[in-house]
Amino acid sequence: MADVTRSSAFTRRHAVHLGALVFLVLMPPVALVLDEPFYVSLASRILIYGLAAASLDLILGFGGMVSFGHAAFFGTGGYVVGILFVHGFEGTAFLGLIPGSDSGLIVWPAAAGVAGLLALIIGSVSLRTGGVYFIMITLAFAQMLYFFFVSLEAYGGDDGLSMYGRSQIPWMDLSDDTTFYYVCLAVLLLFLGFGHRAVGSRFGMVIRGVRENERRMTALGFPTYRYKLACFSIAGAAAGLAGALIANQTEFVSPSLMHWTRSGEIMVMVILGGMGTLFGPVFGAAAFLLLEEVLSAWTEHWMIVLGPVLIFVVLFARRGIYGWLIGAQDGSES
Repeated sequence: MADVTRSSAFTRRHAVHLGALVFLVLMPPVALVLDEPFYVSLASRILIYGLAAASLDLILGFGGMVSFGHAAFFGTGGYVVGILFVHGFEGTAFLGLIPGSDSGLIVWPAAAGVAGLLALIIGSVSLRTGGVYFIMITLAFAQMLYFFFVSLEAYGGDDGLSMYGRSQIPWMDLSDDTTFYYVCLAVLLLFLGFGHRAVGSRFGMVIRGVRENERRMTALGFPTYRYKLACFSIAGAAAGLAGALIANQTEFVSPSLMHWTRSGEIMVMVILGGMGTLFGPVFGAAAFLLLEEVLSAWTEHWMIVLGPVLIFVVLFARRGIYGWLIGAQDGSES
C-alpha cells in the first residue's frame, strides 16, 4: 500500500512539473494573442522571485537556517548590474579600476559572484551562532547593507539608481519582454536542475542531516560548519543572480531590494509554496505576487487578506501549495 501511495505521489509530481513547464513555455504567445503583454512582464517577475525563493529554500527548507537577511544578496546582485551599467554608459570605471559594462555575460556572473562572496563573509560570522541569534545577526547584516546603499548618494542613495536599458547578450534582444521572459525561465530551470542534483547528492544529505541533528552529524565526523557555509554561499550567489534579473526587468535598483521586509516576503513565498521542496517556492512566488496584483487593485491594505491565507497554509497545509498539488506525504523532494 505504501508503495502504491509513493508511486501515485511520484506520478502526480511529474504531472505537476510537466503541466507547469508547458504552461510557462506557452504563456507568452498566448498572452500576446490575447493582447495582454502585461502578463508576460508579471510572469517574468514571478520567475525572478521564484529563483530568489528557491535559493532561500536551500538554506531554510533543507538546511534549517532561518535567515532574515537573504534580500541583502538579492539587492547586491541588482546593484552590481546597475552600477556597472551606469559606469559603462558614462564611459568611466568603478573605483577608477573596474570598467563599466552592459554585457550580461559579464555583469550577471559578476552579480552572482559578488553576492556569493558577500554570503561567504556574512555566513562565516553568522553560522558560528544558531537559533534566534543566527536570525538576528543575518537581519543585522542586511540592515547594515541597506543603510550603506542608502548613504551612497553617488548611486542615487534612497532614491535608487535608474538604468537606461537592459544588459546585452549576443544574438538576443533583452529589451523585448518575451525574449527576456524566456531567458529568466532558462535561468530558473538551470538553477532548479542544479539544486535538485545538489540536494540529492552526498552534500545535500549532509545538509539535511545538519537540519535534523547537527550534533550527531558532527559526531559522525562531518565538518558541518563548512557544509553550511558552502550552502549559504551558493544560496547567496543564486539570490544575487535573481537580483541581476530584477534590475534588468525594472531597469532600476534601490535599497528597498535589500530591506528586511523584502527578506520577509521571500520567506513567505517559501512557506506558501512548501519548505524543503525546491520547486515549491516557485509556486509560492506565483501565489504571493498574483495575490498582491489582484488584492492591491481592491485595497492598499491587501496584506490584511494575505495574513489569514498564510495562517491557513501554516495550520492546514504544512506541505505548502506544492505539497498539496503532488499529494505527497511530506513536502520533501527526496
